[in-house]
This record gives sequence, C-alpha cells and structure tokens, in this order.
Amino acid sequence: MLRMNAIRLAGLGLLVLVASGCSTYAVPRYTNSADNVTALRSLRGQEINVGTFSATKPGVNQISCRAVGPIKTPDGNSFEDFIRNALVAELKLAEVYSANAPVTLTGNVDQIDFSSASGNWDIRLTVTSSNGRSISVAEAYRFTSSFYGETACNQTAQAMMPAVQNVISKLVSHPEFGALVGL
Repeated sequence: MLRMNAIRLAGLGLLVLVASGCSTYAVPRYTNSADNVTALRSLRGQEINVGTFSATKPGVNQISCRAVGPIKTPDGNSFEDFIRNALVAELKLAEVYSANAPVTLTGNVDQIDFSSASGNWDIRLTVTSSNGRSISVAEAYRFTSSFYGETACNQTAQAMMPAVQNVISKLVSHPEFGALVGL
C-alpha cells in the first residue's frame, strides 16, 4: 500500500511538472496574399531579386509572450528571414522574381513586436533597391486578444502571418514601388 501511494505521488508530481511547463506558440507558415500577387503581376516582364534582410535586433526568432511562452517563427528562422521569404514567395507567385534580376531589393526590419494584451502587431520595414531608392512602411495589425494568457499568446502567434501580408501589401501598393524596382 505504501509503495502504491509513493507511485501515485510520483505520478502526480510528474503531472504537475509537465503541466506547469511553458508553451511555445508557432507562427503559421506564410501563405500568399491574392491582393499582393495581383498587385505584383502588374510588373510582369520585369524581374526582381531579393537579397538579404537585416534587423535592428538581428537573428531574433522568438519573442516572449507574457509568462506563458515564446512566439516563434516556423523552422526557427529569424523574423527578418520570415519577412524576406514572404516577399520572395509573393514575387515568385506573381512571376516577377529572378535571382539574376538587374534590380535587387534588400530590407531591414526596423521594428517587430506585439502586445498580446491589446491585440496588436507592430512591424516597420525599410526596403532598399540596388538602384538607390528606398521605401519605409509600417503595419499596426489589430487582432482579438484574450485576458487568458494561453489563448492570447496563441492568437498573437496566429496573427503574425496576416500582419506580414499587410506590411508586404503596403510595400507593393506604395506609390513609389514601381520606382523602387525600376532601373
């Protein structure tokens, strides 16, 4: 009987230990935006390359969310690589991407942060062309949050991908984007 109680107590202790561990919230993989692809298709016949993206805080691939756990990018890539890869995906689907293009865009993620309490992603991006021009865009993406940490952090992770879609939309629909990708 004493041995059975010890086993139950050990099992209960293990359960408490596992249940109290922090969670990790993965941002979904990027999905192309139909509006972004449509805007970029107007550039058909032109080729655009995308070089490296840097960040004010380089190499960050997770941001803590309350005391619950981190918001992480898929595959452990940095946030700047996530945004770069999203832009490349949009350009490829629009059939205007080429690694050998005469114009190369590079970028800097000037700011990327969120508030899981107010339900907001803040992304600021500067994209520079090899032709010397640059554009800065910002997105304050609002989403529904929650008082409960587990739910709020999950909703924050799910909201990053559409926030990135919106910042790319602001870039490709910017009145100066044609000059940015022109020779």
